[in-house]
Amino acid sequence: MNVIDHVRDMAAAGLHSNVRIISSLLLTMSTNNPELFSPSQKYQLLVYHADAIFHDKEYRNAACKYNMALQQKKVLSKTTKVRPSSTGGTTSALQAQFCQLCVHQLQNLPSEIEVKYKIAECYTILKLDKDAISVLEGIPSRQRTPKINMMLANLYRKAGQERSAVTSYKEVLRQCPLALDAIIGLLSLSVKGAEVASMTMDVIQSIPNLDWLSVWIKAHAFTHGGDNQRAINTICSLEKKSLLRDNVDLLVTLADVYFRAGDTKNSILKFEQAQMLDPYLIKGMDVYGYLMAREGHLEDVEVLGGRLFNISDQHAEPWVISGFYSKRYSRALYLGAKAIQLNSNSVQALLLKGVALRNMGRVQEAIIHFREAMRLAPCRLDCYEGLIDCYLASNGVREAMGMANNIYKTLGANAQTLTILATVCLEDPLTQEKAKTLLDKALAQRPDYIKAVVKKAELLSREQKYEEGIALLRNTLANQSDCVLHRMLGDFLVAVNDYQEAMDQYSIALSLDPNDQKSLEGMQKMEKEESPTDATVELDGDDMEGSGEEGDLEGSDSEAVQWADQEQWFGMQ
Repeated sequence: MNVIDHVRDMAAAGLHSNVRIISSLLLTMSTNNPELFSPSQKYQLLVYHADAIFHDKEYRNAACKYNMALQQKKVLSKTTKVRPSSTGGTTSALQAQFCQLCVHQLQNLPSEIEVKYKIAECYTILKLDKDAISVLEGIPSRQRTPKINMMLANLYRKAGQERSAVTSYKEVLRQCPLALDAIIGLLSLSVKGAEVASMTMDVIQSIPNLDWLSVWIKAHAFTHGGDNQRAINTICSLEKKSLLRDNVDLLVTLADVYFRAGDTKNSILKFEQAQMLDPYLIKGMDVYGYLMAREGHLEDVEVLGGRLFNISDQHAEPWVISGFYSKRYSRALYLGAKAIQLNSNSVQALLLKGVALRNMGRVQEAIIHFREAMRLAPCRLDCYEGLIDCYLASNGVREAMGMANNIYKTLGANAQTLTILATVCLEDPLTQEKAKTLLDKALAQRPDYIKAVVKKAELLSREQKYEEGIALLRNTLANQSDCVLHRMLGDFLVAVNDYQEAMDQYSIALSLDPNDQKSLEGMQKMEKEESPTDATVELDGDDMEGSGEEGDLEGSDSEAVQWADQEQWFGMQ
């Protein structure tokens, strides 16, 4: 047993720090005395040394050492090539024995394909996706393992090379028919559910208790096709089966589809159910945090963010959640960027950063982030809503109308798409009637859809139809409680001089969201009108008490006051 064998055994035992030290010393010895180790031994040392550096997360250094190992492998390959001898007999026999020995040595060496995969892994972590693709494409197709094809598929998809991504995902499924993430990848690239299911049919029929898989594929096909209601029904049918009841992944998927369908109540319910089953759950918690923040439960969101940081700070979710309760746009921008650094495919992180940029007036940068979110999640309407808000903020009504019409035609006439189109129509005085018709259709489909109710109430307020607006809001609030709806009802009641109930509605709104600036302003305005003298004295006293802190408030960030209005952040207009 030689020293290289000892290094190999330590590497296999996971003694990475030890391997790094001894391999470094042995490589230096080899440099000073080239004949000390054979070419194959030098190759092994370089690979083990690179593995130890990779384990220390020094990915650029590791990639360099892996490339040095590949260069050494080329030298080794040349030395094992033996020219056939023109003389026969004993010399030929010796050459044959030598060739067999060389082949045996090569078979026992670290795999060159595995080394290339490690290099690609380093490049991926370093965000050098083109270099990673180049390395993996250098591996002949027949020699690509499932994990190589999976990495290639994900890289192709990220680069927008959808056809190549589909080919690679299919190759993964050919080798591993139960690779469910590859199935999701294919469905997200618009491959038909029936085609994907056919690739798993043999394994479903040959293995007992796998009959649910075809239904699972169908559910995800509906999800990625934007048919949320059928996706919900299909997942619910799976979740009710005794063998799959209380599966966390299914519950998170169901919660996400409820969210896409605009059903906040059921989405939160399913996320909470999943959390109870798995207290260490991270997946989907960014969406859950967003919904909780939109409902005004910022203290709960802060607790959730702290808990997730304790679980892992190497995922995007806790950073995104921290952005939801940040009081400054610049802070939210930083947190969104950090989340994207950890996971460039995090849709919620892109939306967080996009909203922060939009509210800071950096609309063109925001548009880039919303477009990327749309590319990653083409069936998530909140991505489109963010982009439309950017267009409207920059007076691009024509662009917003084009986008809204495209969503309407692509995803069909449901309550959400109708409301989006109506929102844009409300911006043009010539399309007010069309907006009213669209909102009526949306509310006919879903009378409880809050965004449609809010927009209809805004329209009624413009037309000064206060009694009709009060009736609409009361009917909606009879089945659910929402800060914005209570505040809007307060505004309508003020318009008809019902001040006492208006004050009650503002109080309810503030109890649901203590940071709702507009409810606070409405209440303060009423208090001034009721008692102008007392209000003046009280304001003077407040000014005196706050005079010493005014500079600190300005120094912290003037945007903090704006950020307190949660509507700017969570898209409730």
